[in-house]
Amino acid sequence: MIRVVVADDQALVRAGVRMMLEAAGDMEVCGEAADGAEAVRLAERHRPDVVLMDLRMPRVDGLEATRRILAARPSARIVVLTTFAEDENLYAALGAGALGFLVKDDPPAHMVEAVRRAAAGEPPLAPSVLRRVVERALAAERQTLPPPAALTEREAQVLTLIGVGLSNAEIAGRLHVGVTTVKSHVAALIEKLGLRNRAQAAVMAHRFGLVDAAFTPVAPSREGPRR
Repeated sequence: MIRVVVADDQALVRAGVRMMLEAAGDMEVCGEAADGAEAVRLAERHRPDVVLMDLRMPRVDGLEATRRILAARPSARIVVLTTFAEDENLYAALGAGALGFLVKDDPPAHMVEAVRRAAAGEPPLAPSVLRRVVERALAAERQTLPPPAALTEREAQVLTLIGVGLSNAEIAGRLHVGVTTVKSHVAALIEKLGLRNRAQAAVMAHRFGLVDAAFTPVAPSREGPRR
């Protein structure tokens, strides 16, 4: 059973999300928060698999709540709930470590599947959305780094495919390995690079030059990552 905390200042929204998720049969809403401070308390008390976090709430907003939850529990999986996909605070939340985001008027089936993906550690980000996240991050930093020597060749391959926007299952199919193996590589490279999640890993794949501007893999040079 996937345990979820829903944080939104509108009771009607919380009720609607609860109804959609619990109708799926494999999810339980273990807490509802009307503001960010309450969301932090519920996340600490219940340690849910996923926190659905509205950004615009009274007292403590969703961005600050995201930072506090991840500071106390870096492995927490937070998915932003937003009304507008172009909300400027959305990208700040992703930079702070949120796993992905959902637009509140998304179809119920999309929301349910996104929560399942988040619970499995995969960001509910479409490739088009990932493209915008990467472009904004690169525009802000404008810095190119040398290839990550700490990564194995396989980890660098996985990082490249994360940068393209592939899921664990798609990466497994591309590399002809099991999904569990891919998950292990993802966890290892995120730890080695000091990242919070796959969205940040995708940005790093571009900064390392592993993926080009068209979101296609770049052939490794002879001086690529060591085995």
